[in-house]
Amino acid sequence: MRCSQPCFSRVAVLGAAGGIGQPLSLLLKNNKYVTELRLYDVKGVLGVAADLSHICTPPKVTGYSKEELTKAVEGVELVVIPAGMPRKPGMTRDDLFNINAGIVRDLVTAVGTHAPNAIIGIITNPVNSTVPVAAEALKKLGVYNPCKLFGVTTLDIVRARTFVAEALGKPPMEIRVPVVGGHSGETIVPLLSGFPSLSEEQVQQLTHRIQFGGDEVVKAKDGAGSATLSMAHAGNEWTTAALRALSGEKGVVECAYVESTVEPLCAFFSSPVLLGKGGAEKVQPVPKLNAYEENLMAKCLEELQINIKKGVAFGRM
Repeated sequence: MRCSQPCFSRVAVLGAAGGIGQPLSLLLKNNKYVTELRLYDVKGVLGVAADLSHICTPPKVTGYSKEELTKAVEGVELVVIPAGMPRKPGMTRDDLFNINAGIVRDLVTAVGTHAPNAIIGIITNPVNSTVPVAAEALKKLGVYNPCKLFGVTTLDIVRARTFVAEALGKPPMEIRVPVVGGHSGETIVPLLSGFPSLSEEQVQQLTHRIQFGGDEVVKAKDGAGSATLSMAHAGNEWTTAALRALSGEKGVVECAYVESTVEPLCAFFSSPVLLGKGGAEKVQPVPKLNAYEENLMAKCLEELQINIKKGVAFGRM
């Protein structure tokens, strides 16, 4: 997969007034790669935009309300979508599908119609299924480009770095942990074999915590929300990586959930992706797995296939 496209930095956030959208928009207002920030939501977004516009950083901020989706996305180069229903206690990412799939389909249809060349980053869960929904929506419009559609799985990387760093007593910025597969429970496969000092028990505990870190936050917030702040941080990291590549920087690699042939059984898969001016330049192969990781991968692929089929079926309706 090789693509090329000139660089700009007009960014739209769809769902900007929500629990993820607000802190993400704040981070993007402080992002040196952003020149224009367009915020869209069905309610409450004009206040968010007014508030952010008072911050003395370069990006120009404009809010767009429910009927202004076309204006929000027209001509942008990058769209981030955190819109949708948040997780609640007892809910998995897949429980959200029936509500969020329709939201993603409608938003992506607008992007495909009015900004067909934009790079799209999907945060809305369940990412394993909403990205295939988005792909089908773009295919219906005849503008689908697999180089430009991403599921943002960066939070899995952020958690892995944090938790492994805690276990090793090292700064998290010194830790690099590949996390592949999908973005829900057992489809999340952290590759910890690169840390031989971790015991077998530590690896198992860390794996489970990385896979189900979202549940930890939902429980701690006691029904008041999900992992909004850490997801906003991760969304900003992904957006920064994409914009760095758009600006012409070479060698930018970020794990993301994209159309892929890395695993023949799954049309979409999260693995390290080399980014370029046109989005995904090259999907990199999964590093060599040990026996424990092979077992994790088998479970991942079984569930991921089901998630993908669910998204494709919805998108083709």
